[in-house]
Amino acid sequence: MTDTTADAAADMTPAASPRRVHAFRDDALGYDDATALAERIRTGEVSPTELVEAAIDRCAAADPVLGALVHTDFDRARRRASWVEDSRLSGPLSGVPSAFKDAVRVEGLPMTLGSSAIPARPALHDGPYAPLFRATGLIPVGTTAMPPFGWTAATERQGGLVTRNPWDTDRTSGGSSGGSAALVAAGALPIAHANDGGGSIRIPAAVTGLVGFKPSRGRHPDEKFAANMPIPIISQSVVTRSVRDTVAFLTAFESGYRPVGVPPLSSVAPAPERRLRIGLVEHSPAGEPTDPATLAVLRETAERLAALGHEIVPTHAPVPASFREDFIAYWGLLALATSSVGRSTFSPEFDAGRLDPFTIGLAGMARRGLPTLPLHLYRLYRTRRRFDSAFGDLDVYLNPVVNHETPEVGYLDADLPYETHLERVSDWVTFTPLQNIAGSPAVSLPTGRAPDGLPIGVHLSARIGHDRLLLELASEYEAAYPFARIWE
Repeated sequence: MTDTTADAAADMTPAASPRRVHAFRDDALGYDDATALAERIRTGEVSPTELVEAAIDRCAAADPVLGALVHTDFDRARRRASWVEDSRLSGPLSGVPSAFKDAVRVEGLPMTLGSSAIPARPALHDGPYAPLFRATGLIPVGTTAMPPFGWTAATERQGGLVTRNPWDTDRTSGGSSGGSAALVAAGALPIAHANDGGGSIRIPAAVTGLVGFKPSRGRHPDEKFAANMPIPIISQSVVTRSVRDTVAFLTAFESGYRPVGVPPLSSVAPAPERRLRIGLVEHSPAGEPTDPATLAVLRETAERLAALGHEIVPTHAPVPASFREDFIAYWGLLALATSSVGRSTFSPEFDAGRLDPFTIGLAGMARRGLPTLPLHLYRLYRTRRRFDSAFGDLDVYLNPVVNHETPEVGYLDADLPYETHLERVSDWVTFTPLQNIAGSPAVSLPTGRAPDGLPIGVHLSARIGHDRLLLELASEYEAAYPFARIWE
């Protein structure tokens, strides 16, 4: 399973690292994306059962190294595959294997949100999201790993449980959807569920070479615990290896759920109907300057977009100076609520004594800062209200996903002291939380690589509800400049 291929993409990297692992091979899944696999099912070239069995075999081969799958649902996946065959369903993604992130309620599977404080008891019923996800035709084979409650940007749990990056197993796969990203990047699955409350789709996609799209608020329903947040910040979606797979999922999802407050996607063209004004933001006001490797990929991406006819306009991030402080305060409020009402929100057996140091630290910070919390919330609400107008005559913003290269495993260890963890994650994750507060769409595209061969993603964002525009721009870019693959 170890990849020692010596001919990496010519303009990208030296030879692939012996620490690179993937499960791509000439089985039923082959090297295809989800869209191609669904078409092969429709033509009878492969069956859903063959695809699910291949995915199970690949997970069994890759996961002992990656540590990405936390609960398996293989037998039920096999039954669903057989049912799809017998019913001859022809949906856009019918019969394609996938997985849920450990962040939604799925009947018969535990939902622990990556935390030892929540008992691993099978859920008695689905939450609002799971049946809609399955209605797209995808067949989940299990649930994927995340860090405790999704607070951080690396998928590491207490006791040394780590999800590794298939491009280099000494590096993090990002977070909080790092389990899903690792399996899709490694070829064990073609597509997997992910969600995003501060970058949790876009960051794992950026560091594992995937497409990670965060939709506008209202495009998908929330789990109950997320819907009750004072400022809703979580968006549900998928991580994929192609823009067309993301489009296929989002449009299939809309066949069973009408978006609230934003227009439906309906159809997505292969390119925007006009040339766009794109604001280029190289550095975040919320952290250290962007590092040279990330900046080089960002600038090359901007040059390529200009070559496609779009106008690149250097500018600054549309974010107030107080945003970092305000978001961290809100982060703390959510951790305080989690630790205080875990029994009523998650399980009567919720054990606050088993919370990780980062959750405890965030909650303690929030408790001490309660007198100033109204000011932080007010400023976040104001940022949300003013977000669209901050674009001015721009259509899209282009900036890094994170401001430095992918850290090694352990950099954001779940057992780190709170102060160290907070400093490291807030210095790395300086661009993505804004769109969660604003409720706007954003996408990470794997447009380049670092000198050591690891993927680097860039970040495109648009006004609330302008998901189609963003997807059309991403589709145009991918067609002109195909993304690197792990097996190359």
